[in-house]
Amino acid sequence: RLNAAQEEYGSFRNGVNGTRKLFAPSLNWRLAPDLNWLLQYEYNEHSRTPDRGIPGVNGAPANVPLESVYSDTRRDNIRDVSQSLRSRLSYDLNAQWQLRHLLGLIRLDSQFDNTYVTGVSGSNVNRQRWQQDLTADNLISQTELEGEVYSGNVKHQLLLGVDQGWQERNPKLYNNASTIAAANLYRPQALAQYNGAMRLNSDAQHRVRSRGVYAQDQLTLGDWQLLAGLRHDVFHVSSRRVDTGASESRNSSSLSPRLGVVWNGLPAHALYASYSKTFAPVGGSLIGLTPGSQGNTLDPEYTRLYETGIKSDWLGNRVATTLSLYRLELYNRRTTDPADPSRTILTGLQRSEGVELSAQARLPGQAYLRGGVAVQDASLVRAEPANQGKRPANVSKHNGSLFVGMDASQGWFGEVGVTAVGKRFADSA
Repeated sequence: RLNAAQEEYGSFRNGVNGTRKLFAPSLNWRLAPDLNWLLQYEYNEHSRTPDRGIPGVNGAPANVPLESVYSDTRRDNIRDVSQSLRSRLSYDLNAQWQLRHLLGLIRLDSQFDNTYVTGVSGSNVNRQRWQQDLTADNLISQTELEGEVYSGNVKHQLLLGVDQGWQERNPKLYNNASTIAAANLYRPQALAQYNGAMRLNSDAQHRVRSRGVYAQDQLTLGDWQLLAGLRHDVFHVSSRRVDTGASESRNSSSLSPRLGVVWNGLPAHALYASYSKTFAPVGGSLIGLTPGSQGNTLDPEYTRLYETGIKSDWLGNRVATTLSLYRLELYNRRTTDPADPSRTILTGLQRSEGVELSAQARLPGQAYLRGGVAVQDASLVRAEPANQGKRPANVSKHNGSLFVGMDASQGWFGEVGVTAVGKRFADSA
């Protein structure tokens, strides 16, 4: 199979545009009646003009035309090239059991040149120019054993697995060696271009080693399905500043449970409920530590999700709907210590609760309809005094979508639709 794509896009923002390229061949080879090998390669390139938006003045966007751009569109650019190679071997031990091994190699090369606003004073805007060279390499190995066993009338679908990961990330940052002349906030078309020398800001090397082992059992008994899973992770991250010689490392571990139940006792309807927990260790988000930072000693952040709902089929399976209720909580959240703003503590709690309804419908001929609506209430339950009780940034209370499409039998499809997102705060404060 061969997938290839190219996208060219622009914007109502002056000088902002981009290009995406994708090349992804794959090969599936039946080596033997019980042995299958899937090999996949992907090349993804994304080049675009960075756009950091309109500067803020007195807590609101500056009163300038929406198409105003304050980066240097004559030169500023971001170029990411990612390549991945994946191998998946599947061996059927017998009719009930399968052994699988996945090996993945991912490489990212990223460069950016970016001029962005650092502050506004009266009608003057100040800017800085930054450059980055980044390489990141990931190697992932996963081995799984899956199969069925019976205990009386109970069917067990068992899954056992172990995975390992290695990652190296090397970012090198530069910024302007001399000051960029201030410019008139209300004349973005006359912004000065910085062509002076650049100086090294930081040169770092980050290494991650992760290991995980997991087990899961899905039980089927009559109209009931029960799922129970447990995963244990060990995460080690080390960082070294090549330019300063500073270094630091950190180990984290966690147990992550997963529980679920489904009842199929009603024709065309299935009721479900689930609970899951995950963790985010220090140094695991952007991959790397800042040597000497007090936050490096903190425990991981955790996320727990409670969800229940009903999946239904209507009108002879021509319409399918899912109605769900959920509560998602980020706890042990890193917050600023009210008694000492220079310290980070783990007392934060962010909660999102909501209801979602999604639907898909087959229309006469080859047409279809899909869409959904969602209502959610998000709050920073425990946070810094300035944010306590407020809604997190970029979270709306309402959103929805509706699309109509045509699915042709020759493999072509097309659709047109609308999405709507409610008002969101740009800043949690």
